[in-house]
Amino acid sequence: MKRAPHENVATVLVDPVVLRELEMDLMVLDLRLWPVATAPICEDGPRAAFQIRRRMLVSRRGAWDEAAEWVPVWIAFGESWYVGDEPLPWSAHQTLWQTLGRYADHVRYRLGLGGVPHLDVPRERTA
Repeated sequence: MKRAPHENVATVLVDPVVLRELEMDLMVLDLRLWPVATAPICEDGPRAAFQIRRRMLVSRRGAWDEAAEWVPVWIAFGESWYVGDEPLPWSAHQTLWQTLGRYADHVRYRLGLGGVPHLDVPRERTA
């Protein structure tokens, strides 16, 4: 059985105070931040965000209580990280975890990637 096409993402809780700054830092690295509540793949984004946040908080049994109002996001890898059908290189993982490490006081995540349906990004037209 073949796995359905998906996009590799990190699921992260982000303090709203640094959300835009983190998004800009990731953008420069061709990493895309998608707030779950407004992600185009979610039929009911706010509900999905609530459920993801709750699941992440409950799994840590109180250790992440400060993140109870933080924003659940998916961080995906841009095209520059992929080489054909090859798996995502370890350098992509390292870049993501190092960037999140600089925001350690304002992000909570489990090391590792998950998969979500493709998050389509509008492309610029070329002549």
